[in-house]
Amino acid sequence: MRNVATAIHRLRGAPSSWMADKPVRGVPSFDHALLMVVLILLAFGLVMVYSSSLAVAEARTADHSPYYYFVRHGVAIGMGLLLGGMISRVSIKRLKQQAPAIFIVCLILLVAVLVLGREVNGAKRWLSLGFFTMQPSELMKLSVVLFAAGYVVRKAEYLPADRPMKATIVRGFLPLFAVMLVIGLLLLIEPDFGSFFVIAVIGFGILFLGGLDWRIILSLIVMLPLALYAVLRSAPYRLDRFIFLNPWQEPFGKGYQLTQSEMAFGRGGFSGVGLGDGVTKLLYLPEAHTDFILAVIGEELGFIGVLAVILLFLWLLRRAWKIGTEATRLGQAFAALTAYGIGIWLGLQAFINMGSNMTILPPKGITLPFLSYGGSGLVLDCLMIAVLLRVDYENKRLLMGHAI
Repeated sequence: MRNVATAIHRLRGAPSSWMADKPVRGVPSFDHALLMVVLILLAFGLVMVYSSSLAVAEARTADHSPYYYFVRHGVAIGMGLLLGGMISRVSIKRLKQQAPAIFIVCLILLVAVLVLGREVNGAKRWLSLGFFTMQPSELMKLSVVLFAAGYVVRKAEYLPADRPMKATIVRGFLPLFAVMLVIGLLLLIEPDFGSFFVIAVIGFGILFLGGLDWRIILSLIVMLPLALYAVLRSAPYRLDRFIFLNPWQEPFGKGYQLTQSEMAFGRGGFSGVGLGDGVTKLLYLPEAHTDFILAVIGEELGFIGVLAVILLFLWLLRRAWKIGTEATRLGQAFAALTAYGIGIWLGLQAFINMGSNMTILPPKGITLPFLSYGGSGLVLDCLMIAVLLRVDYENKRLLMGHAI
C-alpha cells in the first residue's frame, strides 16, 4: 500500500526516471490473455443463461419462447463488446478529464430513476429507454471508480498521516464522504442496498489505497456496525435477509430461495448432473438465471465447474492488481487507482454473489459479473474490462518509450 501512496504523492502522473532510461521500441498490444479470459466467461455465461432460463422463459414470457433470455443476453454481450471496443480507444487522460462530467450524468440518472423508473418487486432501479432498459446504479459503479481516482490524485497532499488532521478531514476526507452519502441516500430510496455497499467500498477503497490517514480508516471501521444497524432499522425487511444463518428454519418461507440453492449445490456434488440436466432451475429456484446462476452451475457442473469459475475470477483480480502495480511504477497515479478500483469492484461483486449463492452471506440482489443475465450490468462489465485493457495498453506504450 505504501508504494501506491508514494506514487500518488510524489509522482502525480509524471513518468518514472528508470522507465525513461532504457525504452524498448515496439508496437504495444492489448493484453490478449485478459481479453481471452473475459471472452471465455462471457461465452460460458451465455450457455448457462440459456440452460438456466429455459423453464422461466417458456412459462413467463408472452411468446413462450425458450430463447427469450438467451437472445437478449447475447444482444447485451454484443452491445458490451461494441461499446467496450470504443471505450478502449479513449485515453486514460481523457477519461480523467471527463470523470466529473460522467459522474454528474450518473447522478442525474439516479435521480431520474426515482421519478421515471420502472418499479419491479417494490424497487425502482430500472430506467426504460424504449428499446433498452438500464440500471443507473451499474453505471454509477464505473463512474465512482473514475471520480474517486481523480479525486485522490487531486487531493493527494491532504491525505497522508503526516499532514494536520484537521486539513486531512476537512479537505481530504469529507468532500468525498459527502458525495458518497448523497449516492447512498439515492440508492437506499430505490432501494438498492447491495449496489450502495459495493459503491461505498469502491470509493473508500480507492481513498485508502491513495494513502488516507489510517486513523480515519480505523474510525470508519469502528462506525461501520452503527451505520449497518441504522440501515437495518430504517427498513425492517432487511432483517429477513439474515435468514441465511439458518435458511432451513423456514424452508418454504423466507429461507426458500437459499434452501433451493443449497439443494442445487448438493445435487451437483463433485462433477455435476450434466449440462442442461439441472432440476432446481425448473421454476424451483427463483432468479436462477440472474442472481443465483452459480447455484445452477454447481448443480449441472458440480464442484469442478464452480472451482473453474472461482479460479478465473481470481486470475482476473490478480491481473487487475498487476496492471495497477505497473501503472504505479510508471508514475501513472490515476491509471493505477482506476485499475485497483476495477479490481475492487470485480472482486467484491463476485464475492458477494458467490457468498449469497453458497448461503454464507445474505442475498443482496448482486449479479455475478460476465455470467448473470442482465443488460446494463453486463454492458458495464465489458466497459470495466475495456478501461482496464486501456490502462495496460498505455503502460506498455510508456515501457516502449512512446508518449500517451
